[in-house]
Amino acid sequence: MQLKIRQNGDKCLREKSQDLLEITSAERMIFEVMIETMYKAKGVGLAASQVGINKRFFVADIGDGPMVVINPEILRTKGSETIEEGCLSVEKETVAIKRPKEILVKYLDENNKKVETWYRDLTARVFLHEIDHLDGKLIIDYAKLEDNIEFQKQHRVQVNKKEQL
Repeated sequence: MQLKIRQNGDKCLREKSQDLLEITSAERMIFEVMIETMYKAKGVGLAASQVGINKRFFVADIGDGPMVVINPEILRTKGSETIEEGCLSVEKETVAIKRPKEILVKYLDENNKKVETWYRDLTARVFLHEIDHLDGKLIIDYAKLEDNIEFQKQHRVQVNKKEQL
């Protein structure tokens, strides 16, 4: 089974996600399907909002196996670095984004266990990218104004062409 990954222009991507208050067998099933969807899309992270679920969690796999991150909160940051990022919800676009190099984050895992730890480099970047999704923010929001205007023009043209078919 695979979920539909929502694309820029879908209003669910711009909504602030609500905390996930309970982890039941239904949520665990959603976590598994989201992980499968992320792998099939060749992503390293997938936020619930990207599949139309307005809850504050995401799945990720940065190379150490899949993880589920529920109700994440950034406590501290260190350093910064600018790297090009892509996004499963903004196809064929990348944006250079300056983000903290290290983060102290707390969250719940899929077993309702509290986690508080430092992440750095790619793991920190994935966390920050997915938390942006949970807050209704996309990579294009980081683009220079001129680039963002051009992207929006191209997107409107693509949407209008689809509507005409």
